[in-house]
Order: sequence, then C-alpha cells, then structure tokens
Amino acid sequence: MPAAGAALSARRGETKKSELKGASREMYDSMSEKQLEEFAETKRKGLPSKKS
Repeated sequence: MPAAGAALSARRGETKKSELKGASREMYDSMSEKQLEEFAETKRKGLPSKKS
C-alpha cells in the first residue's frame, strides 16, 4: 500500500512528516514502525516473476 510506504519513510526520517496527507498521515500518527513495515510489505507469493 503506497500510504503505508510513505508513512514508513516519514517514520524513518527519510521524508518530512509535513509532506504526508490523508491516509499516510493517519497511519504515521497511529502505527509503530514495525506495524508500518508489516503493512507496507509487498506480498510476493503468487505474483508473476515478470510483468507481461
């Protein structure tokens, strides 16, 4: 989820908290870094090995 990735980036200090909007801002405020990492992970099982 892009919002989780943006929130995680801000939580790590890679982007500014002030740049977050909407869902990413809410996630930043309500979730820990570990929770954001788990939520932002891309599920790889069952995905094609390359884009067709």
